[in-house]
Amino acid sequence: MVDTRVTLCGIEMDNPVIPASGTFGFGYEFAELYDINCLGTFSFKGTTAEPRFGNATPRIAEFEGGLLNAVGLQNPGVDAVIAKELPKLREVFHKPVMANVSGFSVEEYVTVVEKLDTCPEIGWFEVNISCPNVHGGGMSFGTDPKAAEEVVCAVRRVTKKPVIIKLTPNVTSIADMAKAVEAAGADGVSLINTVLGMRLDLKKRKPLLANTTGGMSGPALLPLAVRMVWQVYNAVSVPIVGLGGVSTAEDVIELMLAGATAVQVGSANLVDPWAAEKIVHTLPETMEKYGIKKLTDIIGGAH
Repeated sequence: MVDTRVTLCGIEMDNPVIPASGTFGFGYEFAELYDINCLGTFSFKGTTAEPRFGNATPRIAEFEGGLLNAVGLQNPGVDAVIAKELPKLREVFHKPVMANVSGFSVEEYVTVVEKLDTCPEIGWFEVNISCPNVHGGGMSFGTDPKAAEEVVCAVRRVTKKPVIIKLTPNVTSIADMAKAVEAAGADGVSLINTVLGMRLDLKKRKPLLANTTGGMSGPALLPLAVRMVWQVYNAVSVPIVGLGGVSTAEDVIELMLAGATAVQVGSANLVDPWAAEKIVHTLPETMEKYGIKKLTDIIGGAH
C-alpha cells in the first residue's frame, strides 16, 4: 500500500495533485463530472478586487505543444466570489481550497487577501505576482525583486494563512526571485507560470490573439518547469508547488523528484476535463512501478 499524502505549508493533503488556477473555475463546474474531493486541493480562478471581463477575443490559440492564452484575468471580483462562488463550492468540495489572488497594485492584493481571509474554506493563498504594477510603469511585480517583496510583506501583514507566491518564468533568474519572496515572508512558491509567446495567422498576416501575445502552457513547458523547480529547490527552504506541462502521474513524480512538494495540473484540464482525476487514480500504480512507498520520500530526491 503506497502513501500519497503530502503536507503543504502545514496542511496535509491526501495527494499532491492540484488543478491550477484558471483551468478549473471555482470547482463546482468540474464537480458535475466527478467527485472533486479526490483531489489534493485546487487553486480557484484568479480573483481581483473588482470584476474583470478580460481581454478581447480571440484569446486562446493552439500550437503543437500546448496553448496560448490571453484571457486577462476574467473574474467576478472578490465580493461576488465570497457571496456567490464559495457557497456553491462548499456544497461539493470539503477540503481547504487554494485562493489565487491577482492585483495591479499592492493595495489591491491586500484588499483581496483581507476579504478572503475571513472565509473558512480558504486554506492557502496563491498570490500571482505576474500582474503589471500600475504604479510602476506596467512592469510585472514578478520581474522586480523589490516589487515582489513589497507585495509579500503587505499581504503577510493581513493574513496568518499560508502565502504561496506564484512566480513568473519570464525572468533572468527565477532562483533569485524565489529567494527574494522567501526573505520577505512567503511560506512557499509555485512555479512556473506561463511563458510569454505569440502565434501569427498566415492568411491575415496578423497575430492570432487579439492581445498579440499570450501565456504559453502545455506539455512543451515541462522540461522548463523541471529545470526551474530544480534551481529553486537549491535556492530556498520553503516548499515548492511545481507546474508547467503536467499531464500524467509520471510528470507529477518527475517534478517532485526535482523538488516540488505538490504539483498543479493546468492546460491538461482544458483538453480533458477528467485529466486531474485520472492522474490521482493512476498515481498509486505509478508509484509502485517506480518502487515508491511514500511520496514525501522523493521530494527533491533527484538532487
